[in-house]
Amino acid sequence: MGENVMPRAAGDGGIGRRAVLCGGAGAVGATVIAGCGGSGGAKSAQDLKGKQIAKTADVPVGGGKVYGDEKVVVTQPAQGEFKAFTAVCTHQGCTVGSVRNGIIHCPCHGSEFKITDGSVAKGPADTPLQEYPIQVKDGGIVVT
Repeated sequence: MGENVMPRAAGDGGIGRRAVLCGGAGAVGATVIAGCGGSGGAKSAQDLKGKQIAKTADVPVGGGKVYGDEKVVVTQPAQGEFKAFTAVCTHQGCTVGSVRNGIIHCPCHGSEFKITDGSVAKGPADTPLQEYPIQVKDGGIVVT
């Protein structure tokens, strides 16, 4: 009929059911954590200095655009006024996902930041987004 299976003693080199289950839970946990903190840290202004990070034509008035590769969000609070901030949420390191109605939104835990100065509009984040010094040059937005 069935095989006779002897239970293994602890430390005999076999992989037990508990180890498999715990390892699987650990992998799932790591995936969940990676969604929050795995996006990497904010780039410094020095890392971006001299780099064009956006085109003015791509950034709507009263809104903004997230540039995930550079981890930057560029906003235009008023016609011709541009701001640039890190796109890394100060709560747990997620990359912010969208900009609408004057607010930068983080999809992970619901933090919101003002497009005018990067300050927290709604937590759980309690620290503003880092702002980058910029200038508009030939239709582009360049970190200075």
